[in-house]
Amino acid sequence: MLNCLLANKETGLDPLYLLTPKLLEAWLSQVSNQTADLVRINLFCGKLGEVLIVPISNGKKLTLAGIGKNPKAANFAALPAKLGQRSYFLAFAPQALDRDDLALAWLKGCYRFEMFQEKKTKLAKLQIIGANHDLALLKAGAVALARDLINTPANTLGTEAFEQAIVSLGQDFGAKVSSIVGEDLLKQNYPMIHAVGRAADQEPRLVHLVWGNDTDPAISLVGKGVIFDTGGLNIKTGSYMKLMKKDMGGAANALATAQMIMQAKLPVFLNCFIPIVDNAISANAYRPSDVLPSRMGASIEIDNTDAEGRLILADALTRAIEDQPELLIDFATLTGAARVALGPELAPYYTKSDSWAQKLEFAARAESDPIWRMPLWGGYDALLDSDIADICHTASSSMAGSITAALFLQRFVADTPWIHFDIYGWSSKARPGHPVGGDAQGPLTVFAMLQKEYAQ
Repeated sequence: MLNCLLANKETGLDPLYLLTPKLLEAWLSQVSNQTADLVRINLFCGKLGEVLIVPISNGKKLTLAGIGKNPKAANFAALPAKLGQRSYFLAFAPQALDRDDLALAWLKGCYRFEMFQEKKTKLAKLQIIGANHDLALLKAGAVALARDLINTPANTLGTEAFEQAIVSLGQDFGAKVSSIVGEDLLKQNYPMIHAVGRAADQEPRLVHLVWGNDTDPAISLVGKGVIFDTGGLNIKTGSYMKLMKKDMGGAANALATAQMIMQAKLPVFLNCFIPIVDNAISANAYRPSDVLPSRMGASIEIDNTDAEGRLILADALTRAIEDQPELLIDFATLTGAARVALGPELAPYYTKSDSWAQKLEFAARAESDPIWRMPLWGGYDALLDSDIADICHTASSSMAGSITAALFLQRFVADTPWIHFDIYGWSSKARPGHPVGGDAQGPLTVFAMLQKEYAQ
């Protein structure tokens, strides 16, 4: 994927023209009659998705690609699959299309997950003069990391392998990575992470990545790392369990954010907490009606073992605020209710801070990375009351499920500035830059926000 964007020093490349219907007419008036006739005979008119290869007099070829009447850089991601294995330079594109956005869209379109396939796709390569080559590679690399982790099935990416992936990421950037595993979670007071993961063959763990100078502003990330979610004793049916390898999508997106922060060398002190569990079933699985202790100290009544993500996040968030970060952000594939509310393409987020929300929204628009603010509606907080414990971990009403899940998590962050993403982390339908499979939702926006806030 990343080698599909060529450096500026490359030569001998085929020209690629990115044209709207209106620009096509102007372009045809500037080329030879023979070339113009070939374009017209082949009925190329600049519609989105059209591609035409035209031979020219010197034995070379030029390639025309339609971008439609209302060109968007994101649509450029559909092109790599249509251009074969040749190497190109972008000879022309509408001025309104930012070259950095085109470079990132191209790389997104070059992503393939082929870990388990013998035949690998050979893709076109492209040079875009004027694009920030390093920034495009940084962002695309993070997107690929999130997608690769989510796409990898749980029999390959178990709790141990996921921990090792974080260790490897830390080694790449000189970060310190430590883990608390199995019974040590109880000894060090992470009882809910232990309870959710104790039924699996591979032990639950909390992985902690630390990077940067502790005199810089402290930023903490938390990601839900459920490598597979059967639903526990409240077992899911087959249709709902099919995609549950993606239930560590929050962790994958948190790590993608961490990778960009470290690669860009942002002047922040980064702490990333990833609770990793397999929500499995065995004789010692936690049960509905159990009452669990939490790291915060409150007792938690378990209503449904298929709402496990908020439990492991609660212990991790409690740990994260102990460092008193300037900002705490968590990513989680937390609720189906969020999908009902906003569908799979919009990433819902929650925060009490209007100032951080404003910064986040500005970054989202700049990145064309859609997010939507949801309300932490205090009127629903009483739905988490329990008759037997301090808190019930699910609400007494089936309505507003994403909001009540966020309200549950809010109890564990005290007054720390906090942003919570309830993402889907998956593309069920292919669209430009978003192939079917694991997806990055939120990291590009969060990184852009942090870069603007903290870059020197």
